[in-house]
Amino acid sequence: MSQRIQFARTGGSEVLELVDVTPAEPGQGEVRVANKAVGLNFIDIYFRTGLYPAPSMPSGLGTEGAGVVDAVGEGVTHLNVGDRVAYAQGPLGAYAELHVLPAAKVVKLPDFVDFETAAASMLKGLTVQYLLRQTYELQGGETILFHAAAGGVGSIACQWAKSLGVKLIGTVSSQEKADLAMANGAWATINYSEENVVDRVRELTNGDMCDVVYDSVGKDTWEMSLDCLKPRGLMVSFGNASGPVEGVNIGILNQKGALYVTRPSLNGYADTCERFEKMCEEFFAMIESGKVKIDIANRYPLAEAGKAQDALQSRKTTGSTVLLP
Repeated sequence: MSQRIQFARTGGSEVLELVDVTPAEPGQGEVRVANKAVGLNFIDIYFRTGLYPAPSMPSGLGTEGAGVVDAVGEGVTHLNVGDRVAYAQGPLGAYAELHVLPAAKVVKLPDFVDFETAAASMLKGLTVQYLLRQTYELQGGETILFHAAAGGVGSIACQWAKSLGVKLIGTVSSQEKADLAMANGAWATINYSEENVVDRVRELTNGDMCDVVYDSVGKDTWEMSLDCLKPRGLMVSFGNASGPVEGVNIGILNQKGALYVTRPSLNGYADTCERFEKMCEEFFAMIESGKVKIDIANRYPLAEAGKAQDALQSRKTTGSTVLLP
C-alpha cells in the first residue's frame, strides 16, 4: 500500500483526504515514480474547487514532482528503474508517495538539481521558459509587467528577465514582497494595495507603457493589464487566481491600441517529448549557471496539503512550496 491525497467532491481544502491505495502498475509507455518531493501550484486549487474539472472522482491531485523511477512499463527505452527524474505534466496524482504517468512527460534530472529544487520549480520554471522565450521571445531592452512578482513563477521570472536584459516591473501586495522581487532582479515594483498600477507604469516608462503584460491573476486585473500596454502590445493571460476572464468583447483590444492577447499553457508548448526536453534543458542550464536560483520558502508534510493550499490561496506565501511524502 501507499498513500495519496485525493478528493471525492469539489470545495475548500477540507475536501482533501490522505488515503491508503494499492499502487498502480505502469502500462505501455508509462513509468512509476517514487516521489521524494511534490510541487504545489495554483492550478491544483483550480482542480480542487472545480474551476477545472477532474476527469473522474475520487481524484488524485497535483501534476509536479521529483523522485526515483520505481517501475517501468513496456516500450519505455529512455528511462530505467533507479533513474533520478522530475515531471511537471501528466495525469493528476502527484500528491502521493507513488505516481504513474507517461514516460514522455518525465525527464532525467542532472546531478546538480536535487529533488526538492526540481519539485519546487519544474512547472514554474517551464512556465517562465515558454512565457519569456516562446509566447513572446524577449530579446533584451523590452519593458514588461509581471503580476505576482514575488510568487513562485514571478520569482523565477524576475531572475530570468534580468539575465536577458529586460526591465521587469512586478506587482506585489506588500513591501516585503516588493523587496523580494527587487532582490530577484525586478527593475521596479508596484504595490497594488497602495498604488494605482496603470499610473505608476505610465510614470516608470515615461508614458511609453509595456511591450508585454504577463497576468496570472485573471478577472480582477484584466482591464488594468490591458491599460498598461503600449499600442500593439501583447497581453499574456496565463492564470485565473481571482477567477477566469469572461464576457469579453474583443473589440476592447482595438479600443485600447490594436492589442494582441493570448491564453497559453504549458501543455500547449511542451506538447511533444522533444519540445519538453528542450525546454527542460534550457531551464536546467539557467539553474546551473546560477542565473536562476530556486527559493523553497515553505515545506509541508504530504498530509498537510490542505494547509499548504490555504496558505498559497491567501497569498501569504513567497517563493515556492513543496510537499514531502
